Amino acid sequence: MVHVPNALTISRLVAIVPLMFLLLVDFPYHDQIAATVFVLFSLTDTMDGQIARRYGSVSDLGKFLDPLVDKLFVLSVLIVLVQEGLVAAWVVVVIFARELLITLLRTVAASQGRVIAAAPLGKTKTVAQVGAVVLLILQRPYPEVGLPAALVVAVALVLTVSSGVDFLWRWRGVLAGATRSTGPVAVPSGGAPGAESPVDPLARELGGVLKDGGHTLALAESCTGGLVGALITDQPGSSAYFLGGVVTYGDKAKRDLLGVSAEMLSRHGAVSAEVAEAMASGARTRFGSTLAAAVTGIAGPESDGTSKPVGMTYIAIASDAKVESHEYNFSGDRWSNRRQAAGETLRLLIQALRVPAAEDVKAS
Repeated sequence: MVHVPNALTISRLVAIVPLMFLLLVDFPYHDQIAATVFVLFSLTDTMDGQIARRYGSVSDLGKFLDPLVDKLFVLSVLIVLVQEGLVAAWVVVVIFARELLITLLRTVAASQGRVIAAAPLGKTKTVAQVGAVVLLILQRPYPEVGLPAALVVAVALVLTVSSGVDFLWRWRGVLAGATRSTGPVAVPSGGAPGAESPVDPLARELGGVLKDGGHTLALAESCTGGLVGALITDQPGSSAYFLGGVVTYGDKAKRDLLGVSAEMLSRHGAVSAEVAEAMASGARTRFGSTLAAAVTGIAGPESDGTSKPVGMTYIAIASDAKVESHEYNFSGDRWSNRRQAAGETLRLLIQALRVPAAEDVKAS
């Protein structure tokens, strides 16, 4: 079955060649025809998104392909207009630089298993660029359009730069994650046939420590949504020490599955040290494990009506000796905050197992 939104996106890509032909070959009304074709195919950019959202056919391919084709469609025409002397080359350089930077950002995100969709301001920028291109084309047969074209080009440039800055700010966690990474970024494979997810080095180390010490582990996750469990079970043989986990996203689940009291949730809030510790203790009791970890936080992008900031996260570790929680304030987008929380949970579990062992060796 043809995926209509993606087909519309690809149609813009196919239209580039005849559009360039119309701009370069001189015959009556070729500029007017080129402007009309450009507008018609630009409208498919709005149509594909609306169809995808209305019929629930949004795909990762569409999220990646749509903004990429938009760039190629507009830039190819602008390059021809530079050749024809209808627009300054530096204008195209500014637009191209912005698009290249965002494309590189998407590439980094893809290496982390993430797909960055187009932002609202980016769409506004595209509309402005389309309007500028149409006027630039029409100024050749209609010289009086020259001044309006220059004004719209100026607006398009402002939106190009501001949307680029907005994009980088929105997804700053992608670059932060790339600079902080000390090993392969593990993205849970989801059990796809034949797929082998790269095992997070921390998950591999944790597995070795648990197995060597004869320990078992249980998890209670809220904001991470099962990501910690996915990272742990990507390690072959993890069934020897990982008993299971629960994703208690809502307060009711925390009460019913982990025994967190309603009074505690009301007094301290779901994102608190007290609730994190109660979640860890509840998971350890329910699964009968020697060790348990719990994660609760505000991943973003909004703070869910609380006064606590986005990124605030509490991770608790429960063992035979004690129950201890740690507070974090991560700075990044939703995925980055969740990924950092999962990594810190693995790190705290390793620390909880290694410190007592080191103390025993010192005592002996």
